[in-house]
Order: sequence, then C-alpha cells, then structure tokens
Amino acid sequence: MRSATIHRQTAETDVHLTLNLEGTGQYQGETGLGFLDHMLAHVAVHGLFDLSVRVRGDLHVDPHHTVEDVALALGQALDQALGDRAGIVRIGAAHVPMDEALAFVAVDLSGRPYAVTEMSWAGPHVGGLPVTLIPHFFESFAAAARANVHARLLYGRDDHHRAEALFKALGRALDAATRLDPRRGAAIPSTKGRLV
Repeated sequence: MRSATIHRQTAETDVHLTLNLEGTGQYQGETGLGFLDHMLAHVAVHGLFDLSVRVRGDLHVDPHHTVEDVALALGQALDQALGDRAGIVRIGAAHVPMDEALAFVAVDLSGRPYAVTEMSWAGPHVGGLPVTLIPHFFESFAAAARANVHARLLYGRDDHHRAEALFKALGRALDAATRLDPRRGAAIPSTKGRLV
C-alpha cells in the first residue's frame, strides 16, 4: 500500500494529513478554508487518491501559513508514499478545461524539486484566498514532494474556474506520473539508476 501519514506542527499550524495513492478519489478536509478544501478535493478526485487533511492554523493572521503548510505536508506525504520511486511512470501531464478556462500541469517525480508557474488572475482573491497563494501552493508542494512541477493557466475569465482547472490538472498529472508501469517492474525510472 503506497500511503503516508504526516503530522506537521509549527507555531503557526498543526497539520494532520493522510494520503493513499491506491485510493478511489475520497477527500475528507477540515482546513478551515473552504476554497482550499474544494481545490484539494479536486486533486483527490482527479488523481484517484484518498486524501484526508485536518488543520488548525493561525487564520486570525491570514490564510498564508495554512495554505503553505498543507502544500508542504501533501508534498511530503507524496514523497514518502512513493518510497524509492521504483516502477513508477514518473512523468505525467494534463490539459484540463473548466468551462471557459484551460490549464496545463506537467510533473516529473524526478527527486529534484523545481516549480514553474504561469498564472494570471482577474482579481486579488478567489474563494477568500489571495490569488498569490495559488502559485505558492504549487511551489511549496513541488519542494516537499521533490518533484518538478510546471503549472500554466492558458486562459479563462472566471478566477474560480481558472483555479479549479489548475488543481484538477495537478490531480490528473499526478495520477499519470505515480502509476506503476508493469513493464518497468522494480526498476528505477532513470538512466542514473536512482532518483535524487
């Protein structure tokens, strides 16, 4: 069973997160941020992961620490659940439309963290979140997951639709990249013989 449970506690947040890569797309979330729960549910449903997140964060300050620490915990859980990453497809990508919006996400579970985000927004907030936290989520996730993540918002008018397309695309790309390739067996998907 490729799964992991993370408890990340700081002076700002207390995050309990469980991820099962062999799931059916079930999400249980209590982040204190309805829009973040909505986006995480899309990652779970479209990635076919089971994801449970419970957070007590300093929302009296602002949503920043909660969003950042959930992304870090999710990335750490993915890293642990993958183990040495033997047998995985490793690379996945997805274009996802949401009404008038279209997003693209590509991931390489290479062991080398890097994030590139290209996103534009109509307003300063979506669902109560500052839009600056959306690229920050992707960057924080990539760092902790030890993954190369490229997330690009191609177009759209409605910021809710734009964000939803991005998180659905992340789920779809991760689903493709984390799959076990029966042709590979227990081999590491790298010419180096390891993923660093």
